Amino acid sequence: MLSSGTSHKNEFLAQTKAAREERLLAASRDYSAIRIQGLVRGWLVRTRVRKMVELEFEKTFPEPGDGGDLGKRLKPSLETYKAAKKFMYFVGRKNVDQFEVMLRYIIASLDSDSPKTSYIGVFLNKSHSVAWIEHIKQVCSQASLVMASMSTDHPAYSRKAAFFVLVLISFTSTNTWRLLRTPALSSLAPHMTSICHTVTGHLVQTGLLTNLRHILLTGLASSKVSLSRTTLSAIMTLALRPVMYGSYSDQMVSLYLLNILSVPGLVQHVATMCPDSLATLQGEKEEDQSLLLATVRLLSQDQQLKIHFNALEGSYALCLTANLVQLVSMAPSLTSSQLVPVVTTLTHLLSSLGQYVTAKQSPLSHWHPVLGWFSVSLDKHLQSSMTSVKCQLSRLWSPDCLLVLTADLQAQAATLPQVPAPPTPSPEETNFGKKLMKQALEKTRTTYAATTSTISSPLNRLGGAACTRVALVCALYQTACRTLSQLRIDILNGLCFGDLLLKPLWVFLNSLGPNCGLKSFLELLSANKSGTAPEFQMLVLFCDTFSHLVTILDDTEFYEQDKPFSKHEYAMLGQFLNTFLYRSVWSGMLSDPTSNLFSSVLGLLSVLRRRDDRRSFTRPNHWLLKEVKLGTLLCDLERNRPVAKLVISKLPHIIPHQERVLLFRKKVHTEKTSLGILESDSVSPQSTLISVHRNRIVEDGYRQLGSLAAQSFKGVIRVRFVNMQGLDEAGIDQDGVFKEFLEETIKKVFDPSLNLFCTTSEERLYPSPLSHITENHLDLFEFVGKMIGKAVYEGIVVDVPFASFFLTQVLGHDHSALYSYLDEMPSSDPELHKNLTYVKHYEGDVEDLGLTFSFDQDIMGRIVTHELIPGGRSINVTNSNRISYIHHMAHFKMHRQIATQVAAFRNGFRSVIPTDWLSLFSGPEVQRLISGDNSPIDLKDLRRNTSYYGGFHDSHRVVAWLWEVLEKDFTDKEKSMFLKFVTSCSKPPLLGFENLEPPFSIRCVEVADDEDDGDTVGSVLRGFLALRRKDPVNRLPTASTCFNLLKLPNYQKKSTLKEKLRYAISCNTGFELS
Repeated sequence: MLSSGTSHKNEFLAQTKAAREERLLAASRDYSAIRIQGLVRGWLVRTRVRKMVELEFEKTFPEPGDGGDLGKRLKPSLETYKAAKKFMYFVGRKNVDQFEVMLRYIIASLDSDSPKTSYIGVFLNKSHSVAWIEHIKQVCSQASLVMASMSTDHPAYSRKAAFFVLVLISFTSTNTWRLLRTPALSSLAPHMTSICHTVTGHLVQTGLLTNLRHILLTGLASSKVSLSRTTLSAIMTLALRPVMYGSYSDQMVSLYLLNILSVPGLVQHVATMCPDSLATLQGEKEEDQSLLLATVRLLSQDQQLKIHFNALEGSYALCLTANLVQLVSMAPSLTSSQLVPVVTTLTHLLSSLGQYVTAKQSPLSHWHPVLGWFSVSLDKHLQSSMTSVKCQLSRLWSPDCLLVLTADLQAQAATLPQVPAPPTPSPEETNFGKKLMKQALEKTRTTYAATTSTISSPLNRLGGAACTRVALVCALYQTACRTLSQLRIDILNGLCFGDLLLKPLWVFLNSLGPNCGLKSFLELLSANKSGTAPEFQMLVLFCDTFSHLVTILDDTEFYEQDKPFSKHEYAMLGQFLNTFLYRSVWSGMLSDPTSNLFSSVLGLLSVLRRRDDRRSFTRPNHWLLKEVKLGTLLCDLERNRPVAKLVISKLPHIIPHQERVLLFRKKVHTEKTSLGILESDSVSPQSTLISVHRNRIVEDGYRQLGSLAAQSFKGVIRVRFVNMQGLDEAGIDQDGVFKEFLEETIKKVFDPSLNLFCTTSEERLYPSPLSHITENHLDLFEFVGKMIGKAVYEGIVVDVPFASFFLTQVLGHDHSALYSYLDEMPSSDPELHKNLTYVKHYEGDVEDLGLTFSFDQDIMGRIVTHELIPGGRSINVTNSNRISYIHHMAHFKMHRQIATQVAAFRNGFRSVIPTDWLSLFSGPEVQRLISGDNSPIDLKDLRRNTSYYGGFHDSHRVVAWLWEVLEKDFTDKEKSMFLKFVTSCSKPPLLGFENLEPPFSIRCVEVADDEDDGDTVGSVLRGFLALRRKDPVNRLPTASTCFNLLKLPNYQKKSTLKEKLRYAISCNTGFELS
């Protein structure tokens, strides 16, 4: 019963719900039907009305091609106005063709001077004037949208774009309104002009500048320019009108920058296609450079610059910078008050670009042809126009722009005294007494001057207004070098051009006080230890540019022509840099060698020193600093003080060479002690024993030592020679056998028949480019590097003269961007260097020489062409790229051809001698480490460090004759020949003969080795008995170079000794004759 009632209730509820849903559905159907009917009826009505309007349109606005002049078929303006309003309401830009026809009619009517037919006449009717203004706003905004939406693929794009720009030009200015030229209506001109301003403001609000930007991007920033000169000129005029009407307000200038002046290559296209339009950008008079100065005024505000930069992002901000650069470069001049904000703005823009530059490639970075790895991608417009942007940016360091920006610096330099040459001593001053007296008088005068405060003050000072202006210009170019990383070389080339920057800047620096304002710079550094002050940017730019200049100057220009600087100026500059860097580091003010200031100053100092090492332009000991307290420096180095370590690693040249050699030997000794490879009374070090067959010295040595660990290689190596019969030779445990092995190995590896090394015209050795013909040539180079390193490590001098460019690469000094292979080419290939110099100074068209960026090499009768750059064989050498060709050729000949050989040798050499030890020395100094000192042979030092055997002693008659003959009868050349005869090296050890390994000794040959007891009483007695023997006139002196041993017969006459010794050293006999 209960369940039956519940079921009836559920059925009732369900029926009620269904009925309600049916009613709702019916209501919805009715509503939808009404809506659809309304829409259809509305559409039908609008279609009917539109057809009526279009029919009326055709009657009111005749087609331009219907025959006759359109101006002669003008209808009453009120009639056309009403038809136009209807058309704009019902059709508008939906029918672009008719819209264009209407606009052409309206524009044609503007040329009428009758209020009845001129479209401007409608405004004169009070009942329509307000509505007409709104109508014109609507027409212009629609024209702007149509203009922006057109496709460049349209066959009539250029013509149509020009027309729509003309429409906007016509209604934003009264210049084309002929009606206002009539006397009756000329008084209305001011009021009508204000209407134009209103229309222009409305256009800006509805996106006029954005639409113009779109047209400029599609028309200019593409593979093919699609805008005509007339159109571009009109667009530039139209775009600037809102800015001019707004009196260059910050808001209008901001819109112009974001939309127009950031279009890639815009100013360049304007300058090329319609130069007359530049007047609208620059101002027609010098004092009226409105847009440029208004832009600078706006962006000189930090907050505004950040806003605009973030709105544009990186790449378009670069385009804005490029356009501004071109505007500055074309400016007639800038006053001092204008210069500072212009330069500061450009600097801040370039600096801001740096935040988008990344140090290396990553998934989030993109390659930018100007900035390197960049965190913002390039769109199609930027990719197409980057060549134009680069061209614009290059104007920053072009002569035109340099003249504008450095005009103030050049004006100051012209009023300053030139840098004086150092005084040369007069003939009477050569007398020591007179010279001493003059120095005393000068000292007295100086002291008096100091006490009476009559010393002239510097002509300029750091922080002064003049210095600040110069520093800001330098900061601009320094920022450009840092940010535009891919154009750095081009920038430095431009800054080196002529005497526009470096020469006046050098004169200005010298006006800051004695020694280039050394004291002032040090005082500033104490207050600004980061070295980021603009005044330091001035110094950094000078150093970077000067380094580049020194790198590209050849020897004729540098040493002989004295252009642009003289040798004494280079020396003065080197002295300033040397002192500034040392004092800054030693005082702790400069502690980061990677900072711009440190690296730039050190870079120029290194370039000058390297040039001076190769061919001196300074006085002896020019690079030593007397103020360095050597004891304190070495003591601090022992304590591992960071400052002392930094001085030694970066400025080793400021202390004498001998002290550095002692420091090097000390490092070797310390390492040997730590490795336990020094002999002592209680412990014998572990040694490596190798067996070497006389017929296979190089092969056996390489096989047994090539894979030896570096620690074992630095230890004691004992050599057992195997003679021709296969029997072990007897060796004396005096390190002499190893020295013999070393000498024999070196003699064979440098033998031309092995084809590992070849010689320069100066008989200096470097790897052969054809060494690959020899099997395992790279392994052999590494082995040779180890052997030379071992000789240096043990202090054994070997007569191996390496080419300077080869040693430079071994030391890694060529990795610097400031190293020029061309400088050292005369020592390698003087003929090629002569030809390259001819190309560099060729006055005609270099292309006539028929050169390409390639090099033909004859390899065993087969001509092989090497490309100096990718695709080089098809790239002609021209006047503009010949400098690049010369340096690429030098790089190929002196590096690329032998790069793998040098790397292998360097690996071997550095496995024995650590890199930081080598940093103590320059290339020529490392050569002295290898081959001994260049100084004259000190016979007294040699005699003091000589041991005697076989009955000889220092007072022995034959020994006394020997030293007399060497001292008085032998020339310097013969003394060198004697030293080579007994030690295998013609040069003395760097630290004197006390460090000769093994020590030099003289033995009387009448006594057998097993009877000799050294310099003892027995030896002396045997020597006395030997005097009674027959004079050995038929015997020659011989030598065992492996032991640095001279075997001298007991001659009875001094003349015989002189004759035989001279003959022996001339024949270089050694073991062969006796």
